[in-house]
Amino acid sequence: MTTTRTTTSSCCAPAGPPGQQEPDRPATRSRESTRGREGRSTAGRGADRPRRQVVVPAGTFLMGDHFDEGYPDDGELPVHEVSVRAFRMDECAVTNAQFATFCKDTGYVTEAERVGVSPVFHLAVEAAPGDVLHRLDTTPWWVAVRGADWRHPGGRRSSITGLQNHPVVQVSWNDATAYCDWAGARLPTEAEWEFAARGGLAGARFPWGDELTPRGRWNLNVWQGRFPTHNTLDDGHLTTAPVRAYRPNGYGLHQMVGNVWEWCADVFDPGYYAVSPREDPRGPLPGGGPDPDRAAATAADPAPDGDTWRVMRGGSYLCHDSYCYRYRVAARSANTAGSATANLGFRCVRDV
Repeated sequence: MTTTRTTTSSCCAPAGPPGQQEPDRPATRSRESTRGREGRSTAGRGADRPRRQVVVPAGTFLMGDHFDEGYPDDGELPVHEVSVRAFRMDECAVTNAQFATFCKDTGYVTEAERVGVSPVFHLAVEAAPGDVLHRLDTTPWWVAVRGADWRHPGGRRSSITGLQNHPVVQVSWNDATAYCDWAGARLPTEAEWEFAARGGLAGARFPWGDELTPRGRWNLNVWQGRFPTHNTLDDGHLTTAPVRAYRPNGYGLHQMVGNVWEWCADVFDPGYYAVSPREDPRGPLPGGGPDPDRAAATAADPAPDGDTWRVMRGGSYLCHDSYCYRYRVAARSANTAGSATANLGFRCVRDV
């Protein structure tokens, strides 16, 4: 059994399939992931679908943890100056409805569907007793559930009926990049993501400022109460919330923190900030190089089964400051590219 990369106990999504590794499960996916039922490329075929995106202007900002309150293993320091070009970003995370259109158009089958088992938070399991396999050793609030996938995020007895405007979950990095290829888009770089999440606020803790609940109002979907057994539901949500449930940030982007983690394009390296270039950093290359940007960066722990650690940002509905204070704009974490869980989604960007 593999667990999250970080040594700090957290609610973050577990890495790798929670059941036994399937012998035919690919560690990575090539551009064949954008081929439809007849084997023809579907790359860009969904590019003309209407998407609500905003232009994030070019700019320079200080990237990293300004408050020195992150987890050392996550590599949020040093704070460093970064410039990014202008780009377009989805106003919201990709929804179940949007992902369903992609799968219908291409015949795409996600990694969780192929493996047949995926992690579900213990209070959100909707499955027959025989489908509930076991709790994960180091994070027992995660349960391995047979039949959990994007259409059935809590198990075979769950569905996305009525959740069309919720973020799609149970999608791996490979699944997300396949969707982006189809949509004529890409995943954001980690630098683009943080610049966008800040919404024009310099050095703030959250997209709206430094206070978690200004005027007593929740601006994000995270855990309230005692994690992981009792959620007071002060924000009204046990699991995912609709993608527009909260006010957008200064750039018009909804829920850049909380609700679901979001995949970024970059390979994860906890030492990368020490050697990151100033202009449009794109992270180290898989396998550690050769890449001049990487220089003396410290390599992340080896990923299981030949997979690659990829950055995820924003935290999720399971984050609580007692275990996972990662719903800050500077917070970073990682999961393996082949992992899919019930609190991890994505959004797309396009070049301007």
